[in-house]
Amino acid sequence: MKQFKKIVLAYSGGLDTSIIIPWLKENYEGCEVIAVAADVGQGTELDGLEEKALKTGASKLYIEDLTDEFVDEYIFPTLKAGARYENAYLLGTSFARPIIGKRITEIALKEGADAIAHGCTGKGNDQVRFELAIKAFAPNMPVIAPWRIWDIKSRSEEIDYAEAHNIPLRINRETNYSKDKNLWHLSHEGLELEDPANEPKYAGNMEMGVTPEEAPDEAEYISVDFVEGVPVAVNGEKMKGSDIVRKLNELGGKHGIGIIDIVENRLVGMKSRGVYETPGGTILYYAHDALEQICLDKMTQHFKQRMALEFADLVYNGQWYTPLREAMSAFVDETQKTVTGQVRMKLYKGNIIGAGMNSPYSLYDEDIATFDEDNVYNQADAAGFITLFGLPLKIRATLNQKLGK
Repeated sequence: MKQFKKIVLAYSGGLDTSIIIPWLKENYEGCEVIAVAADVGQGTELDGLEEKALKTGASKLYIEDLTDEFVDEYIFPTLKAGARYENAYLLGTSFARPIIGKRITEIALKEGADAIAHGCTGKGNDQVRFELAIKAFAPNMPVIAPWRIWDIKSRSEEIDYAEAHNIPLRINRETNYSKDKNLWHLSHEGLELEDPANEPKYAGNMEMGVTPEEAPDEAEYISVDFVEGVPVAVNGEKMKGSDIVRKLNELGGKHGIGIIDIVENRLVGMKSRGVYETPGGTILYYAHDALEQICLDKMTQHFKQRMALEFADLVYNGQWYTPLREAMSAFVDETQKTVTGQVRMKLYKGNIIGAGMNSPYSLYDEDIATFDEDNVYNQADAAGFITLFGLPLKIRATLNQKLGK
């Protein structure tokens, strides 16, 4: 095994990275381990992290506040693109990894480290996302991925290792879900979720809100304002992006919004099941989609919807720092110049119900669309349109008649 003198570790304080610090020091004799924790809005998960990192063998811990940059430069561009992986997953873990990987690499270069380590498994997507970010900013930096080389085979064996090394954990064998949390979402994987036939154990496991059954019996009206596709206000109160997500997490979580149970196709080839909580993000996607309905012309809207699938694949696959993603974002930004206005919604027991929208750039013309009498639209024009629109069908049908088909 090649030896390294200084290793920077992507550190969360969860099960994987908690045991990786002593494992690195056991297997790379005399190495210094510098831990880097990225604050992307995971809240209390950062409490006590420095003490824990130092006690388990790290020489220092960086805690980097990336929350505002995460929201403004990664979440909102993805929101504007309308990107959903497999039409359901709002990419909460996916777009967090590039910004974390970038900052870890910057610190590794500053510290003169000769390797970067992470706790991603060899079965997961995150190993790809982290390492593509590292390649984008330090193309020759060695990467240590213990899950790909150590003898530990399961999360249960990880707990055994932690107990043997007196490493404190926040989980036990009964609550041993694999989780990832940031300001945008919380994912749950493992335990009963590994069998798709099992109903998820929602009760007591939701952290960003309640289940729809537990939500209030009265609906609540809210509004979100956008300027050029970017949310700028909730209920008329202007605030920065991260605070908008926090506020909508509060409102959505209260009403059981944004809980999904999904089996997704991982980049590495297998199918994986997870339960995701994305209360504020689900509201923002709904509102942004609604506003685009009145602000975008048909051709742009339909093309953008097709491109959103490709954008989601790029984000999911860790290809944020690519020319194609940048070019797609440039196209999206151009489409958003008129996506300005307000969307009103009603939240009720896990549902988002539209309650009206308006925009100074609305393409909706009531004079044309009305079912009442109007002096704008000549309905007789439709006959000529249908004749031309249906001409290829008429010609083909005529030929088939001649051929006796």
